[in-house]
Amino acid sequence: MTTRPLGAQISHMLKSRGVETIFGIPGVHNQEMYRGIEEAGITHILARHEQGAGFMADGYARASGKAGIAYVITGPGLCNIMTPIGQAYSDSVPMLVISSCLDETAARRGQLHQMKDQEGAARTVADWSETALTAQAAYDLIDRAMTEFALGRARPKHLSVPIRLLQGMAEAAPSAPARPSARSGTAPDVAEAVEVLRAARRPMIAAGGGATEAAAALNRLREMTGAATFTTYAGRGIFAPGTPLHYGNFLARPGSADEIAKADVVLAIGTELSQVDLWRDHLGHMGKMIRVDIDAEVLSDMSRADITLAGDASAVAEALCAALGGPVQSLWTQAEIDAARDRWRREVDGQLPGIGAICDALRACLPKDTMIFSDMTQFAYNANEIWELEAPGLWHHPSGFGTLGYALPAAIGGAVARPGLPTMCVAGDYGFQYTLPELGVAVELGLPLPILLWDNGKLKEIEDSMVRSQIAPNAVVARNPDFCALARAYGAGAAEPRSLGALTEAVNAAFAASGPTLIRVTPDLLGG
Repeated sequence: MTTRPLGAQISHMLKSRGVETIFGIPGVHNQEMYRGIEEAGITHILARHEQGAGFMADGYARASGKAGIAYVITGPGLCNIMTPIGQAYSDSVPMLVISSCLDETAARRGQLHQMKDQEGAARTVADWSETALTAQAAYDLIDRAMTEFALGRARPKHLSVPIRLLQGMAEAAPSAPARPSARSGTAPDVAEAVEVLRAARRPMIAAGGGATEAAAALNRLREMTGAATFTTYAGRGIFAPGTPLHYGNFLARPGSADEIAKADVVLAIGTELSQVDLWRDHLGHMGKMIRVDIDAEVLSDMSRADITLAGDASAVAEALCAALGGPVQSLWTQAEIDAARDRWRREVDGQLPGIGAICDALRACLPKDTMIFSDMTQFAYNANEIWELEAPGLWHHPSGFGTLGYALPAAIGGAVARPGLPTMCVAGDYGFQYTLPELGVAVELGLPLPILLWDNGKLKEIEDSMVRSQIAPNAVVARNPDFCALARAYGAGAAEPRSLGALTEAVNAAFAASGPTLIRVTPDLLGG
């Protein structure tokens, strides 16, 4: 076996495990990890900040289905990427962060980049955080991460490797272990669930982001049972626009609880039914609940399902279809569902007039299979409810952890993962500035990336929340730069459309450009 410094061996190992791209920033403490990247045949993408590197790895993972890999330095590098790690944990994204660490921290203080407990700090936001004290341990932990990504709920891992160990000579990593069987293997016993579904007259399916791969089976199950359907924001696209008896993405509307209460059985599949899915404590069901999830923690939460099925959504949905056999009589009507959808759309339009019309115009003009990455901004909050997707996995939003600054670097990672396919970024004026320097990365890579910047000149959602709470709005307005001038300074294109027609023209031109284009949109667009 070839002997090399461990840092180089790790890159060669990652390549042998299918890694093509690494996001990160080199520093004096992790430079040994960079010794082997080019030799291994891996592309490294230089971020402007470790937070950007983490979000790029996140976006790459969501778009490709592979693990996103990030290299960072000891101390501040790890601290800077902890926000993306937390977001990846919340949204079940497979991401492996490898950092250097000091060889010893107990007896000597004042070292460069020193932390009291680097491993423990990352453990607060990662699935696990470990320190490899030997080359073999580093190899074993990397393989453990890759295996867990394949078999369990995908969540981020962090591996620290001491600087001296990275510098030291090491034998090559062993051959990759046998590829683990897909986690969609054997389904649990679904007999009890099938009996309940057969007896149902108003069955309902509530599908989340964990059920996207089960879309085909869930649509067959919907047809067999005559079930009404909802999706969480992350589950959008499981049921395509125009699907019969589909309530859409309005699960978080307060009035959805009244509609759910009509169901005599609810099949909740691949969803945590978390706060950010519902914005209430209870789904609203009065009948029985069947819960399907890969995570035992979800199955034992406060929803207290009547029947729990531990397993992969695809396997369980297929098993339910096979066992049901024939169709089930349903009492749902399209008229009652259309009435609820129309009512909720009017509510959304009334809360933020204009955004709905912009969403409709954009949805009509975007190329097929456009993948969208959005930030925490009012535009995205509304779009999450009213923008239906033709297929699952085409819109990614930082739910759960709810970080700002996600959209631009995540869209860069997503575009890298899908060369030649359309990718779009949606950000607000405040959150965009968290990771604005990553615009330089998109320019360097020549990514034809439309960046829709919703500029309302303030933290409008926070201002509205303060008003609702009878708090005098404070610290919600900040001086904004000339965003278009900034974009041009980076070498990107820029546009400020004044009408819906001009907006769609700008978006189409951005997809055909040789680099990113910032498209600044303000709430008065429809008055232009």
